[in-house]
Amino acid sequence: MRFLAAVASVLLLSCLSVAQPPSAAADEARDKQELARLETVWNQAHEKGDADALAALWADDMEVAVPRMPVLTRADALSFAKSGRMKFQRYQTTDLHIRIYGDAALVTGRLQRSRTINEKQMEDDWRFTKVYVRQNGLWKVVAFHASEAAQP
Repeated sequence: MRFLAAVASVLLLSCLSVAQPPSAAADEARDKQELARLETVWNQAHEKGDADALAALWADDMEVAVPRMPVLTRADALSFAKSGRMKFQRYQTTDLHIRIYGDAALVTGRLQRSRTINEKQMEDDWRFTKVYVRQNGLWKVVAFHASEAAQP
């Protein structure tokens, strides 16, 4: 009888542990993995000129501030992306750091890109900060800021 009670206790504890929500560390790891995936989607969308993929990543109130351009709203950035005036040959991020703060996240890193605009070839080497918020269960970019990277 003790054996059956012990087995029942183990089974009950197993069921309870399965029913408990995942740990905060597991949630954060999953969020970081998703944000890293979205960073890849962002980069590939720029290289492919895929305005629809970019629009899916951007919150309605997104703002972009980068060197040598006026601050862009989501509508401005989407219009520019759809125009096809700028083509990227390279859009690569390195040194990524992802930090989660509840339903907000901060992604920082280095962005190196090669692009053609108005038939002029340009190279950028930037440090960037991207702010994501979780809206309706999806991570959306609300702010993107870049500045020239310090050169060695």
